[in-house]
Amino acid sequence: MSRHRLVAGAVAGVAALALAMGGAAITAGASPPAYAKDAGALAATAGCGKAPTLTSGNRTISSGGQNRSYILRIPDNYDRNHPYKLIFGFHWNGGTANDVDSGGTSGYPWSYYGIRALSNNSAIFVAPQGIGNGWANSGDRDLTFVDDMMRQIESALCVETTQRFAMGFSYGGGMSYAIACARATVFRAVAVYSGGQLSGCNGGTQPIAYIGIHGLRDGVLPIATGRSLRDRFVRNNGCTPQNPPEPAQGSLTHTVTYYSGCRAGYPVAWAPFDGGHAPNAVDGTADPYAPGEKSWTRPVVWSFFTQFDGTTPPTTPPPTTPPPTPTTPPATPTTPPPGGNGCTATVSVNQWTGGFTASVRVTAGSSGTTGWTVSTTLPGGASVTNTWNATASGSTGTVRFTNVSYNGQLGAGQVAEFGFQGNGSGSGLTPTCTTR
Repeated sequence: MSRHRLVAGAVAGVAALALAMGGAAITAGASPPAYAKDAGALAATAGCGKAPTLTSGNRTISSGGQNRSYILRIPDNYDRNHPYKLIFGFHWNGGTANDVDSGGTSGYPWSYYGIRALSNNSAIFVAPQGIGNGWANSGDRDLTFVDDMMRQIESALCVETTQRFAMGFSYGGGMSYAIACARATVFRAVAVYSGGQLSGCNGGTQPIAYIGIHGLRDGVLPIATGRSLRDRFVRNNGCTPQNPPEPAQGSLTHTVTYYSGCRAGYPVAWAPFDGGHAPNAVDGTADPYAPGEKSWTRPVVWSFFTQFDGTTPPTTPPPTTPPPTPTTPPATPTTPPPGGNGCTATVSVNQWTGGFTASVRVTAGSSGTTGWTVSTTLPGGASVTNTWNATASGSTGTVRFTNVSYNGQLGAGQVAEFGFQGNGSGSGLTPTCTTR
């Protein structure tokens, strides 16, 4: 697979479908901050101590009444008595399990987003194959597929159940986010590369360690989408809300911020970079086809995952006190605030054949807001299918989006962001904003 296919295929597919303590940036490859680890014994699976009944290569399993496939990679010199990490790598829209497993023309150094080469045979890797080369997760069928793969793998191999991880780019990032929402007590952490809420979010109220990586100039899934995914787990993990640093456009650099105040064992990291829709960001270039083995994301994600070695996640959720103001206000308002108690709304639409996503920015007037509602009329035949950072009333025709508990109170000129995904056309949307 060429690097061109990796990124261009993801962009075309989605278009056709849809760290630093206390806020100081740390450089690529730096270790995450230390935290008080939760006590708890390791929890090995039934496959430990047995002769393995699975081998590396292509596997097939029945899941939800369908034959599904995945690629399994078992460490060299596998030790039946040693519990291994279990890492799932999800492909992008239009990609394949083989693309994730092989690493494309970059080869082994970029296999499983470059993590396999760094693992030094300390992990079992899984590359699942999506239906139609995507992760629509209709009726949670892809979550069920993940459950079934784990059941098969862990009955045959020695896995450390407190060391399960998921990662993916674009649509694969959306699937990793769905796992964070629905399997927070099963997986230890997820890494979402340039993702969006494309595979649903069943649950989404429990803590899980989360790292998001997103390009400032992503023209497929805007960075506001990545921020909104991140902010869910900033809240769930009890982190202190902040506006983390992001690199300047044109700098061709990245930043990594670890949020402060998160519950021990549940960090949130945010790694924006000056670039577009790509999983293999490389400092000094905006070329989305830059060799993946040179990407700074490899050591950053591997450090994020390995900080949990030998720990058991807590069983009780952290406090979820919502932030008093939105977590990503700009330093200054992008447009002059309206007078009085008013507000304004602007929308950016990402259209593809048969669907779209819309990112909406609400700017408070000079008197601020205690709550807001944005109304917009959809074109004929269009409908809203998913909403984040707001509550939708209706799904066709004129739809009203109301703030949720943590982003309704805005100071003068402050901005809240929300978004929604829809079927059909998103052209001509003209949002209006009112306060209450």
